[in-house]
Amino acid sequence: MGHCVVKNPAGGGGRWLEVPPERLVTWVVTFAERHGGAALDRPVTAGESGVAVTFTAADGATAECHPPFPPLPPFPPLPPAPSGVPSAVRAAAEALAAHAAADRTVGVLLVRLGGYAVGVFSGSPPRLAGSKTGSRPVHGRSAAGGWSQQRFARRRENQAATALRAAAAAAAEVFGRYGPDRLDAVVLGGDKRSAAGLRDLRGDTRLEKYLAKATGRFLTVPDPRPAVLRDIPRAFLATRIRLTEPESIGPAWR
Repeated sequence: MGHCVVKNPAGGGGRWLEVPPERLVTWVVTFAERHGGAALDRPVTAGESGVAVTFTAADGATAECHPPFPPLPPFPPLPPAPSGVPSAVRAAAEALAAHAAADRTVGVLLVRLGGYAVGVFSGSPPRLAGSKTGSRPVHGRSAAGGWSQQRFARRRENQAATALRAAAAAAAEVFGRYGPDRLDAVVLGGDKRSAAGLRDLRGDTRLEKYLAKATGRFLTVPDPRPAVLRDIPRAFLATRIRLTEPESIGPAWR
């Protein structure tokens, strides 16, 4: 969990990185030092609903930080210091890291075609308090031996719907132990098509109140097995950073 993950490239320039809370302060301070100093563009203040904070370096490099679970709370008063002084940069980074690592109760629903994993994490660091995983068969290829394509497509569609209903039932069971009022947020993941199918289940409203609490960050994950679910806090706690640098400067973090 100690290393950041690099995702290249970012639309519009730069590249994305994912940095866990315990590494965020070090990452931001190193960014500032590497680029000759940096300043916080504008802290989040009372009455605002910030979703990102940008550090701009003296050489033009920028680190646009998107912490999890927006909106951001108002920043505490930053040390009075001229632009680029590390104390102000560090204080802002500490505020971002504290927000990312705050004690929350988070529901997680990972679903891919035929498989699902549901869990509730609580505390700081997050601990898995309850979970359920499962799978249902969904044929992924055209059947041989006389099946018509249309008949096969209908059968596959029915299998996919059955699998999604199983995922919805599991989520309603696990999340229902808490109720929507006791979940601070819900994180969705797996593949987007399957997750979107959960919202389209005819006559099934069990997840409406929970899906209404879903964060905007979708976690693309492999087959949602128990091990994937147990490790998912690494993804939902990470701060996504859009890093742009002058072309003459090499990568700031590996």
